Amino acid sequence: MLQVKNVTFGYSKTKVLKAVDFKVEAGENLAIIGESGSGKSTLLKLIYGEYDLKQGHIFWKNEEILGPKHNLVIGYDFMKYVTQEFDLMPFITVEENIGKYLSRFYPEEKQRRTEELIKVVELEAFAKTKVKLLSGGQKQRVAIARALAKQPEILLLDEPFSHIDNFKKQSLRRSIFKYLKDNNIACVVATHDKNDVLGFADQLLVIHDSKIIEKDTPQHIYNHPKTPLIASFFGEFNIIEPFGIVYASQIEIVEQSDLEAVVKHSYFNGSNWLIEAEYKSESIFIEHSKEIESGQDIYISIAK
Repeated sequence: MLQVKNVTFGYSKTKVLKAVDFKVEAGENLAIIGESGSGKSTLLKLIYGEYDLKQGHIFWKNEEILGPKHNLVIGYDFMKYVTQEFDLMPFITVEENIGKYLSRFYPEEKQRRTEELIKVVELEAFAKTKVKLLSGGQKQRVAIARALAKQPEILLLDEPFSHIDNFKKQSLRRSIFKYLKDNNIACVVATHDKNDVLGFADQLLVIHDSKIIEKDTPQHIYNHPKTPLIASFFGEFNIIEPFGIVYASQIEIVEQSDLEAVVKHSYFNGSNWLIEAEYKSESIFIEHSKEIESGQDIYISIAK
C-alpha cells in the first residue's frame, strides 16, 4: 500500500502542495487531475523520492520513501516512474532497450519477457528498430515497457499517452491497464485526459489551489461534480439555475416544455452534434443527434 500522509511541499516559500493525504492499495489505479501547474508532476516526483520532504511522510508498505539527502541513488527497486522525458538509449533497438533491464543469466526468460512487454505496448513491428528512429509516441511506449520490465510493485505515470496518436491511444490504454491489473501492480497516473481515467481508474483525485478538493470513484465524481473545474475535465457543461452544473449530454431537446431556447450554432462532433443555444441570455450547450438550423426555437428538458 502507498500512503501519502499530510504532505506539504514547495520549491520556495510558495507551497505547491498543502496537506495532501491519500492511500493507494496494491493493484489499484489512482488517477490525479488538475490544471497545469497544480502540482500533479511534483506529487509524483515526491512519491518517487526526487525531493526531500520537510512536512509529511510517504510510505510504500512499511518502507518510508526518502529523498536525495538519504539516498545516493534516487528511486527504489519496487517503484518505476515514467516521465514525459523518456531517457532511452537511442542507438540500440526497442527490444534491447527493454531487455537491458532483464537478467542475462536466463536468456530464454529474458526473450519471453521482452516479447511480452513489446506486445503490451503494441510495438511488435518495431522490435528491431533503433530507438532514435522512432516517433515521440513510440518512444513513450518503449519507456513504459522498460519500466514494466522488472515487474515493479507500483508504477508512476506522468501524462503517459500525451505523445501517442489518437487512433492508437484507446487500445494501448486497455492493454497497459489490463497488464497492471493482471499483475497486481499499483498505478498512479497524472493526466489531463479524461480517457486515461474513465473506464480504468479505481479512484480519482482532484488537485486545485495546492490541495485535494475531491477524491472518489470516477463515476461518482463525474455524476456529482462539485465545481465547474471538475465538470470541465469531463466535457462540455453548463451552469443553469436552479439545476446547477449540467453536462451537455444531460440536456434533451423535446417537443414541448417550460424551458425555451434559441439555436445559435451547430458543431459536428462525430457521433452527435453539439448545439449552442441561447437560454435566458446565456449560451448553453446541448448534445443532439442532428444539426439544427440557427435561429430556430427549441424546447429543452434537463435530466439530472
